[in-house]
Amino acid sequence: MQVLLTNDDGIEETGLQALHRALSSVADVTVVAPADDQSAVGRSMSSRVAVDEHELGYAIHGTPADCVVAGLSSLVPETDVVVSGCNRGANLGQYVLGRSGTISAAVEAAFFGVPAIAVSMYIPTGEVDYRTFDPGYDEYAEAMRVAEYLVDRALDRGVFEEADYLNVNVPVADGEPCEMEVTTPSTVYDMGAKRRDGHITLVDRIWGRMAEGETTDPVGTDRRAILERRVSVSPLTAAHTARQHDALDALAVEF
Repeated sequence: MQVLLTNDDGIEETGLQALHRALSSVADVTVVAPADDQSAVGRSMSSRVAVDEHELGYAIHGTPADCVVAGLSSLVPETDVVVSGCNRGANLGQYVLGRSGTISAAVEAAFFGVPAIAVSMYIPTGEVDYRTFDPGYDEYAEAMRVAEYLVDRALDRGVFEEADYLNVNVPVADGEPCEMEVTTPSTVYDMGAKRRDGHITLVDRIWGRMAEGETTDPVGTDRRAILERRVSVSPLTAAHTARQHDALDALAVEF
């Protein structure tokens, strides 16, 4: 099996190198990843990017979406599955799906018709400062175990006959393996903004609640699963599905 491995944190990030180590036991892995940090760029795309050879594959001076297009169209066209991650920080809830560079790489692959798996690790913000926390291979051990398991089995078991990509979130490893739960992205949304001294500060209040171990997310959602220390796997589709309905049809007729 040929795996194209990418991320949004940059090619030197430990999380990517941890997945490279894990996946190399079950597949041929070529890294096509951003040369530097491209977190939260969504599906931003360039028209021309520089590419450097790297000991793991290729470093692209562009976004995660750039990496996938360059990889699947030019550098690794024989790819069987794209893996994105492991992201340092969780990607939970519907509202983050379009923001995340990690997930956007998986979505870009899906439009090529190539199965994809986005892998992110939840950092318990009530215990450490996620801005300075620098996890090593030990902390990524559960992410490595889960990624290897899914890459080794999901294609042959027909998982991608129903899903375009998987959004996977895992807890930080603590020596005990976690159960896996198939989830849906939470719809709970609590962004806010505060204006002061000529500036507006945007605040995601959900992270504060998660730091306290609190959640209003229902059973079966990604955020509840990760807070209760289970691996969350959300099977998702990439297409923006149109829903035709009478109200808009009437407006179109009246125009």
